[in-house]
Amino acid sequence: MKRGTIILLVVLGLLVIIGMSLYGFVKGSYNALVSGDEGVKGAWAQVETQLQRRYDLIPNLVETVKGYATHEREVLTQVTEARARVGGSATIEDKISSNNQLSAALSRLLMVVESYPNLKANENFVRLQDELAGTENRLAVERRRYNETVQLYNVMLRQFPRNLIANMFGFQRAAFFEAPGEAKTAPKVEF
Repeated sequence: MKRGTIILLVVLGLLVIIGMSLYGFVKGSYNALVSGDEGVKGAWAQVETQLQRRYDLIPNLVETVKGYATHEREVLTQVTEARARVGGSATIEDKISSNNQLSAALSRLLMVVESYPNLKANENFVRLQDELAGTENRLAVERRRYNETVQLYNVMLRQFPRNLIANMFGFQRAAFFEAPGEAKTAPKVEF
């Protein structure tokens, strides 16, 4: 009788220890995934701050160029339309895609500017171009940080056995902010 009770208590003790260990693992994994997910959201918020700054600069830049480059309507229209798509984007994937299109349109606009020496010398344009360049640099830094955070989070989601917890609680992979396909080819500048 005593021997059976001792065995039962030892088995129950082992089950409690295993249960507590499993609980600790699940809790720790879940909390790490939540922290990673929030890290991705925080990094994306920093990217959006810089995207908003660029978004706000564009109308001034377009208006300044418009005064000099009146026959470059197509490029100005592309920039304006790309900016509108950015404003209408809802998901992170949509925002990444529309901002990549806006980057391409801005590149074309800045290439057009090379044909207008008076515009390049205009103080307002030079100031706006410097602000845009500074914003693009900040944006590049925030994109890099975002992509680093996404990479860490996505790796965490895929590692065994944490991937079991991630699947159980519905954690999803985050999207990288990748350069558009056009970025792989250098723009042609003709003088």
